[in-house]
Amino acid sequence: MNSEAAAKRLEAGMAAPNVYDAEPIPEAARIEIERLLTSGDLFRYTAAQDAPVALLEAEFAAQMGARYALAVSSCSAALFLSMKALDLPEGARVLVPAFTFAAVPSSVLHAGCEPVLVEVGSNFRIDLDDFRAKLDSADAVLISHMRGHTSDMDAIMAECDARGVPVIEDAAHSLGTRWAGRKIGTIGKVGCFSFQSYKLVNSGEGGMLITDDPELAARAVIMSGAYEHNWKKHKGLQNSFHHWQNRLPLYNMRMHNLSAAVIRPQLPLIEARVEAGLANHDHVAARLNGSPWIDVPPALPQETRAPDSLQFNLQGFESDDEARAFQEAAERRGVAVQIFGLSKDNARAFWNWQFLGTLPELPKTRAMLMRACDLRLPARLTRPDLDFIADAIIAAAAEVKARR
Repeated sequence: MNSEAAAKRLEAGMAAPNVYDAEPIPEAARIEIERLLTSGDLFRYTAAQDAPVALLEAEFAAQMGARYALAVSSCSAALFLSMKALDLPEGARVLVPAFTFAAVPSSVLHAGCEPVLVEVGSNFRIDLDDFRAKLDSADAVLISHMRGHTSDMDAIMAECDARGVPVIEDAAHSLGTRWAGRKIGTIGKVGCFSFQSYKLVNSGEGGMLITDDPELAARAVIMSGAYEHNWKKHKGLQNSFHHWQNRLPLYNMRMHNLSAAVIRPQLPLIEARVEAGLANHDHVAARLNGSPWIDVPPALPQETRAPDSLQFNLQGFESDDEARAFQEAAERRGVAVQIFGLSKDNARAFWNWQFLGTLPELPKTRAMLMRACDLRLPARLTRPDLDFIADAIIAAAAEVKARR
């Protein structure tokens, strides 16, 4: 579909592709939800065994190849519990990429730690020079694979292992991504995932923590809200649970059975969604990279991506007004493109994180965010949908640059 065809589609009253609807809920989930609502059995610890949440944890751990999985209320809760379970000291310095969602540094604050923001380059990945410069004073590293872009995990793990610094992976956007054949979320000490509606698996809200460390898992289970002896319904860690009983605070971040019922039927669909999402991404990326005004950074050699969105940089757009004109031109063609740094109060622009107090100067990240564009590309889109989107973006950039 060329730009003329896209214009005719709009003129004919045909809607632009809807990229905002979440993935549909499988029929199996609807049946299980009805059973739960009829029984009233919504709390994960009511059943003696095999509650939906417990089954989800076992299935997710097996799918990821992890020893332990803990289902919680959100990915932010998983990040918070990871830091508490690591027993980081009050005020511990935790390195965080400056390109992430505001909930990530918020979780660090919530855990009583200090977020230390690290520069991110134009390829949306951690700047390793700035990372190394700040690592010696760090107590932990929280790597946020923002929008599914994997930083150099070989270099990061080598540097952290040499210093004995634990790594937490924020894999909210990276379920299904692999690094040198390894699943993202299994490389660091802990991996944290999201099931919020715009993620690969949709339950509205929900999160998961995975680890191979039995003591960390036991501490996280108790602090998540396994009060009194409910920890007995988590298998395989009984001695550790006995040790930590009544010695840890309870934060009540449990997942309930309705969320697990929605998630479980979607786990077998992950591979197909990853395959479709990657094909969609790569098709649009190839189209956009044909424009002299657009750059979609490539995957790193070790990275096999699982995207449900696409990010690109505007090239040669010297002023903010010119970049805003591109947004307006794309919207007129039926495609909404968000420029991170030009979107008012964007929660992914670090200068809006005023809750952190005095913010550092991060010129590389700031420059990237001022021209970095964000576009949802759900796995369910068709090839005509994708071409409509690509044509609109390419034409919008060409229109603005032709005004010069």
